[in-house]
Formats: sequence, structure tokens, C-alpha cells
Amino acid sequence: MNKIGLTLSAALMLSCAAMLYAHTAWTNKADCTIATSQGHSETGKILVAYFTWPEPDGVDASTGASRIIDNGKLYGNTEYVAHLIARHTGGDLFAIQTERTYPSPHLELIKAAKAEQEAGERPKLTTHIKNLKDYDIIFVGYPNWWYDMPMALYTFFDEYDFNGKTVIPFVTSGGSNFSQSMETITQMEKDAKVIKGPAILTRNVQDAEQVVVSWLKKQGLNK
Repeated sequence: MNKIGLTLSAALMLSCAAMLYAHTAWTNKADCTIATSQGHSETGKILVAYFTWPEPDGVDASTGASRIIDNGKLYGNTEYVAHLIARHTGGDLFAIQTERTYPSPHLELIKAAKAEQEAGERPKLTTHIKNLKDYDIIFVGYPNWWYDMPMALYTFFDEYDFNGKTVIPFVTSGGSNFSQSMETITQMEKDAKVIKGPAILTRNVQDAEQVVVSWLKKQGLNK
């Protein structure tokens, strides 16, 4: 082979090597981007779903055990805790609502809740999560009614498959905390990672922010 041929051959080899290096570098960069994206999704978007009753209706908070006034705004107890979690995680809020209208007076409410539980009813929901695939962590809040979660939560867990997601129940109660509801949720969502979240006593709801923030920090979920 003459000198010119050798020079062209060497140039061609260098060109191929450069192209191979560029392709490898681009592929590695793409892999890093995917890995970064996947890493982010593991601690990704948060949804804070909650069922609260009575809903704010203008009645003085002192007349019902499920209401709280904060900065002049009326909340249900569980709704208030949900707002705290959303505020400190940057999560989106979702209210679980039913077709059924529950009575507002507290004694009438717990009677209705007991009857619903004994009948094993599944109240029909009027709100639905449209973009569940976008969320990796789902907080689910509810009051403890008769040592269990409200029957509306059974409907909620029947409706959604949280396979591969992290589900974090949180509860407000008069003293029974989660009772057996954690075990029930774990059974209903066998393919999800279920973590026990904050449990707030009714008498402590007004000061719940410190408990919520402390819990979130321990889990590395505060923004």
C-alpha cells in the first residue's frame, strides 16, 4: 500500500473511532438521564387524599368534634391535617367525597357511621383521581369511626390499585388512633408499600403542625 493509501486508511480509522466514542458518550449520557429520572420518581410526586366530615358549613367549631378553625378558616379535623401535610411536602390535595350526606351534629354522625359499618355499606364516591399514574406517594387520611376507617375508605381502596406505590395512611381520632385500619389497608393494597403515618388526637389537632413536620422530617418527605 502506498503512502497516500496508508494516510487515508489511518484517517478512516480515526474517524470511526471518533464516531464510536461520540455514540458511547451519548448513550452513557442518555442512561444517566434515565437513571436520574428514575431516581427522582422514587421520591416523586405526592398526593394527599383525605376524607373528612362534617365538611365546613359555617357552623361554629365548638358544636362539632370534627371541626377546627385556623386563621379564621373552618376545617374538618382530617382536612386540616391533610392541608398541613400538603403544605410541608408540596403535595397535591384530593378530597374523598361521597353521594351520601352525613348529619353534622356529632352524636347523629357517629350513629350514622355505626349503622353504615354494621351494614357493610360501600358509599358511592363523587370524586375520582384522574391522574393516579403521576403519583408515587399517596397519603390517605381519615377519622377513626368506631375503631375502623369510615366505610367510604373501603370504597376508595376498592376503586384504586396502588401497585408499586407508597401508601401512607394518617388518622384523626378521639383516642383509638389507627385501631385495626392499618392491617385492613395492608390487606386491601397487598402490592403497595404501606407505611404508618401521623396519628393525631382530636384534642391535639390545633397543635398538629409540629407533629406532622417532625414525622415528615424523619421520613425525608418535607420540602
